Amino acid sequence: MNKITQSHCALFAANLIYAANFTIAKDVMPNYIQPFGFILLRVSGALLLYWLVATVIKNEKVDKRDFPRLLLCGLFGIAINQLLFFKGLNTTSPINAAIMMVCTPILVVIISSFLIKDKIKIVKIVGIVLGLAGAIALIVINHSSSSKIGEATFSGDMCVLINATSWAIYLVIVKPLMLKYNTLTVIKWAFLFGFVIVFPFGFGELQAVKWETMSSFIVWEVIFVVVATTFFAYLFNTFALKHLSASVVSIYIYLQPLLAALIAVSLGKDELTFVKVVCTILIFVGVYLVSNSRFDSIKK
Repeated sequence: MNKITQSHCALFAANLIYAANFTIAKDVMPNYIQPFGFILLRVSGALLLYWLVATVIKNEKVDKRDFPRLLLCGLFGIAINQLLFFKGLNTTSPINAAIMMVCTPILVVIISSFLIKDKIKIVKIVGIVLGLAGAIALIVINHSSSSKIGEATFSGDMCVLINATSWAIYLVIVKPLMLKYNTLTVIKWAFLFGFVIVFPFGFGELQAVKWETMSSFIVWEVIFVVVATTFFAYLFNTFALKHLSASVVSIYIYLQPLLAALIAVSLGKDELTFVKVVCTILIFVGVYLVSNSRFDSIKK
């Protein structure tokens, strides 16, 4: 299996994890852990895992000139991204959060055009629009009666939207580092800087957690968020950025509502309809168009 195929498999796995995370994280907070305390827990847990694995596998030296960019990666990709996502998810619904997150590919294209002068190609725009249409339609169909965007969820929705923008910035600015260093080298430093920023926000909430009140099921959900959603998903996304463009990595987010629907169908909790099949086709066509459009190399 070549690196490109491995990258697409990694992206699929990451977004399968994210599809499950919307509901799993919502189970844990705010009843057991407050949002910022949960972020500190997942960042510190993943940070420890990254540094342990990197020490065993590859301890690569980083050029001092690259530390400011790594700091920005920690700020946008770890701190702002995670703090605002969980803060938003705590006050909005999982489905509203999913709708806000599907704006990410559009934001990546816009930010790329400003930060790295990446040319906006028509085929890429068409792919993003088709995927966006399919994803939002699938979300609305599955949850038309259970959630809506309104005043009650506005602050949470805005937190998730800002989080999506922060993640889009991260995908763009981390790309040059991925062309220069090993995946673990980049991500361990990004998480170290992210941990330093997150610590003062989450320390008080993490201290207040009453671990004895958690059932074994909730504990396993916490472990899933730390190990799968944080450690593995970030690793998969960052690895894919080494071989694919930021726009390709971002458009895989459109698979999240699709994967959630497929899981529901497989468990007998939903049924496959003609409209859902059309939405699925739109998503895959969008991913195909963006994945096969030419990517201009980023200068280091």
